[in-house]
Amino acid sequence: MLFLCAILETSLWVRAVQFLWFLLGLSVGLLFLIWQQATANARLKTLLRKFRANPWSNALSFTARLSSAISGQERHIKDLEEQLGEDRQILQSAPIAYIQVDDENQLIWCNAQASYLLDIEQPIRRYVTRPRLLLELVRSYELDQLIDQTRHSQKPCQQEWILHSVSPDPADLSERPSYPLRGYGFPLCRGEVGVFLENRQEIFILTQQRDRWTSDVAHELKTPLTSIRLVAETLKYRVDPSLQGWLDRLLNEAIRLGDLVEDVLNISRLEGQNFQGLNTKVVNLPHLIHIVWQSLEPLARVKHLQLTYKGPERLLIQLDESLMHRALINLMDNAVKYSPPRQLIEVRVSEEKGKDSPEKAICQSIIIEIIDAGSGFLEKDLPYIFERFYRADPARSRISPNGGIIPKSSAVPASGGTTSGTGLGLAIVRQIVEAHQGTVLANNHPDTGGGWLKIYLPGKLLQSSTPS
Repeated sequence: MLFLCAILETSLWVRAVQFLWFLLGLSVGLLFLIWQQATANARLKTLLRKFRANPWSNALSFTARLSSAISGQERHIKDLEEQLGEDRQILQSAPIAYIQVDDENQLIWCNAQASYLLDIEQPIRRYVTRPRLLLELVRSYELDQLIDQTRHSQKPCQQEWILHSVSPDPADLSERPSYPLRGYGFPLCRGEVGVFLENRQEIFILTQQRDRWTSDVAHELKTPLTSIRLVAETLKYRVDPSLQGWLDRLLNEAIRLGDLVEDVLNISRLEGQNFQGLNTKVVNLPHLIHIVWQSLEPLARVKHLQLTYKGPERLLIQLDESLMHRALINLMDNAVKYSPPRQLIEVRVSEEKGKDSPEKAICQSIIIEIIDAGSGFLEKDLPYIFERFYRADPARSRISPNGGIIPKSSAVPASGGTTSGTGLGLAIVRQIVEAHQGTVLANNHPDTGGGWLKIYLPGKLLQSSTPS
């Protein structure tokens, strides 16, 4: 009997232990389930924050909210794809050429205008299976250089060149047209680059026609103007003294028109195919500046103006002496004409050195600065100072050589006119400087407030120099 009781007690104890293990396992399972659900909810909250679900859906469950957010994102993606398709269709029918290359300069897309302009057989669709290198399709190293420059700088770049069409097939020797192009490169994501190509053939033809017409008209006007001037000079001393004032006026206007014609012809000679090249020789630049000043000294003496020169006394550079003399006399004549009496006109000559190795610095450019004490340029006029026939605001007045004020009706731009007031003086300066592969800039000097003209000539023109 006692044995049976012991067996029953043992059985009850085993069951109790088994029940306790069951409760422990159940608790662990419930805890794991709660932890898993909390983790899933946290992930859902993160996804919902990324999807930026609508606030009104907060009352729904996480699953419902996630489904709503996914539906909204699908609609957004569909809208973006439709917008992309519309943009691609606009580019496809645009009147300007557009190409797009990947990070390895392989052409991945171009519109119909680019296909025609670059002589590509057919517009290339996006996601092509085998994109081809752009240089294989278009033999233009300038275009390739523009793309590389845009990719490396990661900012829009611009370049102009003449595209000479060449067939990628070596057996095709047919003559193909050439186009003057202007390319605009834009960096895109993943190293891709988009390039807009503007065909400037029509502009080029119109510019040639304008220049030819201007040159022809100038040539035709030169002979009758010379005749008018000769007749006026002949009659000047043969008419009644009371009428000589009219002849003087006629003669001055004939001289002014003659100067205008000569300026137009000079610009025509310096441009495009009419330019016969520079007749260069070694010139001492400071000596040339002093020669120019000597020719202007009588006018400067009337206004009691003085020249201050700062720079080396000897600086030999390779120049076309007659053209550079014309450029300097235009600039210095403007400084004399529009400076108030008893002021200084400063001319500076300096060399801009390279910064990589100061001990063995190489001259990068030669700088010529002409500074006057006049009223300077208006800010709105500065971008157009070197344009042909550009006249600044005529509402200003200027000082005459005898110190009086010239009426506003006859005013010309301070520091920006020419000897004849034709509006071509600075245009001729720019053409001469660019013919020497240099640049010219106009500004107002911060100290004097007057005109500040700077000519930059390439350092390769320098022969030798001796500091002052």
